[in-house]
Amino acid sequence: MTDRALVLFSGGQDSTVCLAWALDRYDHVETVGFDYGQRHAIEMACREAVRFALRRGFPRWASRLGADHVLDLRTLAAIGDTALTSNAAIAFEQNGLPNTFVPGRNILFFTYAAAVAYRRDLRRLVGGMCETDYSGYPDCRDDTLKALQVALTLGLDRRLVIDTPLMWLDKAATWQLAEALGGTALVDLVVAETHTCYLGDRATRHAWGYGCGTCPACALRAQGWARYRQSAGSR
Repeated sequence: MTDRALVLFSGGQDSTVCLAWALDRYDHVETVGFDYGQRHAIEMACREAVRFALRRGFPRWASRLGADHVLDLRTLAAIGDTALTSNAAIAFEQNGLPNTFVPGRNILFFTYAAAVAYRRDLRRLVGGMCETDYSGYPDCRDDTLKALQVALTLGLDRRLVIDTPLMWLDKAATWQLAEALGGTALVDLVVAETHTCYLGDRATRHAWGYGCGTCPACALRAQGWARYRQSAGSR
């Protein structure tokens, strides 16, 4: 395809697989990251390491990987009051959502990304949102993002497409997609370079990567890895 894409890229497992997915499909791919006062700010440092590793290890994608953009959205921390933007203990609220939910985060991310895409003539926005194997965040749902695609297209008077290649995949299938896109080399890159842990732990290494091993993000990643390895062993 000749489409030009902008990937919402956090430096985590899901957004890295989405970046590889976009590089495999589109001729030109740029990335955008958001500094929103997140507790796991270490993910921002991982972003460039992942981009470098993709360029070095996957020559067929290197020429397609374009500019990176980092936007300051730290006002989210001031108004969010969540365990993802403070040192509060991670727990579940009365509404059933974990207190790591940052209200409006993905809606704002896509709105800012759309503004960048408008100026850069990028017609596709790619995000790693998923409602198959996730923490229940309402702004990760397919209906939310379809509605947002319509609103952004109307508001900018320019056709934008929101791609969510992981929407109907569980975490095991996300690991499998990484392998399908880039073989064991991409799986190894995701393990070694990406960051998912909400507590920002880069000191503890597990088979599936770095993290505390107990927060909701680590639990999802570890469980997905176990199912992925089990299915790989049965092939």
